Amino acid sequence: MPQGFLALVLHSHLPFVRHPEHEFFLEELWLYEAITETYIPLLQVFEKLANEEIPFRLTMSISPPLAEMLSDPLLQNRYRRHLERLLELAGREIERTRWQPEFNRLALMYRDLFEQAYTVFCEQHRCQLLNGFKRLQEAGYIEIIASAATHGFLPLLGIQREAVRAQVAAGVISYWHHFGRQPRGFWLPECGFAPGDDSILKEFGIRYFFTETHGILYASRRPKYATFAPLYCPSGVAAFGRDAESSHQVWSSEEGYPGDFDYREFYRDIGFDLELDYIKPYIHPDGIRIHTGLKYYRITGKSNHKEPYVPEWAKEKAAIHAGNFMFNRQKQVEWLHSILDRQPIIVAPYDTELFGHWWFEGPQFLDFLFRKLHYDQEVIKPITPGEYLDIYPLNQVAMPNHSSWGNKGYNEVWLEASNDWIYRHLHKAAERMIELANRYPRAEGLLERALKQAAREALLAQSSDWPFIMKTGTAVGYAVKRFKEHILNFTRLYEQIRSGSIDIFELQKLEEKHNIFPYLDYRIFRSDYRGTTRLPAVLAAR
Repeated sequence: MPQGFLALVLHSHLPFVRHPEHEFFLEELWLYEAITETYIPLLQVFEKLANEEIPFRLTMSISPPLAEMLSDPLLQNRYRRHLERLLELAGREIERTRWQPEFNRLALMYRDLFEQAYTVFCEQHRCQLLNGFKRLQEAGYIEIIASAATHGFLPLLGIQREAVRAQVAAGVISYWHHFGRQPRGFWLPECGFAPGDDSILKEFGIRYFFTETHGILYASRRPKYATFAPLYCPSGVAAFGRDAESSHQVWSSEEGYPGDFDYREFYRDIGFDLELDYIKPYIHPDGIRIHTGLKYYRITGKSNHKEPYVPEWAKEKAAIHAGNFMFNRQKQVEWLHSILDRQPIIVAPYDTELFGHWWFEGPQFLDFLFRKLHYDQEVIKPITPGEYLDIYPLNQVAMPNHSSWGNKGYNEVWLEASNDWIYRHLHKAAERMIELANRYPRAEGLLERALKQAAREALLAQSSDWPFIMKTGTAVGYAVKRFKEHILNFTRLYEQIRSGSIDIFELQKLEEKHNIFPYLDYRIFRSDYRGTTRLPAVLAAR
């Protein structure tokens, strides 16, 4: 009998980036890099653990935009061609570094990694990676949870409750579409929670969600178990709080594992290091230098001087760090078990792309961790929040505090000087979309198509990625362009629908370009829409 439980939670999300008008679009590389460096390596680790019957447990959100992109034939074919270019580049690198053994062995390593990625993606899973994660869920190893439609930051959309409900409804419908079952849990984008959002989750059959640490600690009643057990909101939906200690060990830029000097340096890539004439066929056609994924150096130290990467050293460090993480969780659980009247749960949520993309050895760390948890100790057991609620169905009732993660923990990242201008447009678009949905309850034909596309454009404009990018200062021009594009598209559709003069050719272009959620029902924006009464009918009609 374990003394406590560990719930590892990986949040998987990317903004919806799909540009059929261009073969090479820089922002689409976000998806290709994530597939190669994170989702394929994690799938390989999980499938190997399952094949060896190691009883690991992990909770994983897959946001609707990411699920849509992973399922899109256009992006699947482009990713396959992307892998073929990487394989060609790796082959050239093997030849170029033949007299540099410390780099040649790394070029061979990357060639092998890209070949494995090609085999996993194109042959084993026939370009449908979601099916691999779906099978792991059906086998009971992972629990995939839902998220909001376009990762909208719900606390700042809440001026219209219909907008929050639409984000949740479209997210749950997307989950059913891709995974064929009712989601038990829900990832609130950016961990953003406002009291009352739990009632909307309840409408759609959601049993639990996650908040930032202080969302639980500053709840309406002092939590008896702090963040080491869930709270039930008055609606009956459970809220799990992030454990600060376990997150600090991984996330801290000063003390976290990924900063170890033996790990691979993310920022030194041959796309920036090598001569332009040599690397040009493998970067953007306009000569814009990009990350290729071939990185030959380890972190080494805090100076600009970097030494060659040594995979064996990094693998050993991943094993050491997995053991250290397990040891610290054991001691944490042993202490908690001695003072609590129940088995505590340690909730450790992370962005999925930390494992593999930013922290190259992250998938190895998880592999070692789950093996050590199974073979080397009996104090702590991996679990999903849904399983914990089955064990402990009775929990304290209190309303979590308004909270988010990010700087200072109260929405500041998504509402400050660089991005505050977007919200008057978002709220007006939501107001108009609600108006259209209420005015046309039973639209058909061309009108229905226009209403569905208007709903898509409104949802895409609501993505939390745009204000986040504006705040962080990376790809700001793209974020501003995308936001304005969706708002303008929605406004034109609104005016055409109201005037009865829908431009079918313009509509068709938008349907082809922004084709997210082909099964979308615009009625999710209606004021009288309720998940418990409307959702089954929507799912039956899909």
